Amino acid sequence: MATSPAPAPVKKVPIHLQSAQNRLYIKRGHVVNHDGIQQADIYIEDGTIRYVGSGADFVVPGGCRTIDAAGLMVIPGGIDPHTHFQLEFGGTVSVDDFYQGTKAAVAGGTTTIMDFVIPKKGESLLEAYDEWRCRADTKVVCDYGLHVAITWWSKSVRDEMRILCQERGVNSFKCFMAYKGLFQVTDSELYEIFETCKELGAVAQVHAENGDVIAKNVQKLLAAGVTGPEGHELSRTEEVEAEAVNRACVIAHQTKCPLYVVHVMSKSAGIELARARRRYNGVGIYGETLAAALGTDGTNYTHQCWHHAACHVLSPPLRPDPTTPEFMMKLLAQ
Repeated sequence: MATSPAPAPVKKVPIHLQSAQNRLYIKRGHVVNHDGIQQADIYIEDGTIRYVGSGADFVVPGGCRTIDAAGLMVIPGGIDPHTHFQLEFGGTVSVDDFYQGTKAAVAGGTTTIMDFVIPKKGESLLEAYDEWRCRADTKVVCDYGLHVAITWWSKSVRDEMRILCQERGVNSFKCFMAYKGLFQVTDSELYEIFETCKELGAVAQVHAENGDVIAKNVQKLLAAGVTGPEGHELSRTEEVEAEAVNRACVIAHQTKCPLYVVHVMSKSAGIELARARRRYNGVGIYGETLAAALGTDGTNYTHQCWHHAACHVLSPPLRPDPTTPEFMMKLLAQ
């Protein structure tokens, strides 16, 4: 009878070599937290922060890798709550997959990203969620989570929201008030989705633009021969965004559902959100803007280079008022 070969001996790495990889001591840095900045030393072991302090009462383990951060800031890893990796949209796919996108995130100090499962109209939320997990799990190089979009409404969608919350760890659902005929839900559906989020303890998110008005404006602009990037902002002006932000906040207040308004891009929309935050203080209303809205503006849509102008197209669009970035930055500080 043949015998199985003896297993190869396991090579043990000496503890002094292990520690250099698993133990890190950062000294004399300015540690930035949500509530202030302090000069402190930090000890990290196996990816977990074990100590933050002056260092006077801490014995540094032998073999630690040490970084002298004197004169530098030590900040927590960033969280990007809104990414779209490998997203199929309008016959295209976003250029970054989950590997390239999260690799770039980590290089820039972002250690967690939140992407969006966007089911096709009529598609099971659970099947779409599983598909996004398959896309991401083999490629991500940082922590990640998933929001789930509600692109259509029925009892089965409500039931699947419950399963996603209770069994899959999803606690935020995004609705579109734009993209008529594709992702847009009605106000009545929005109300029921918000009710369901409230019941499940989840946060509702909205892309806030008046999709019906946009569809009419697009028809008019195309009939007038406007087909370039400049038509994008003309079809969805500030008031079209601001009206939808206000409407979403009112519906959220009626259902007592926490609301997160994604990519607020204009002064008018920002003002509506700030008012709602003051008016509906007990509900929990939040908003985000984009780095693009803080760093550039919609005057690029009339640039003589078509490719330059087209590269600035996003929804809601950048606004032509050049004072918008500074205004939005001040709103963020409130």
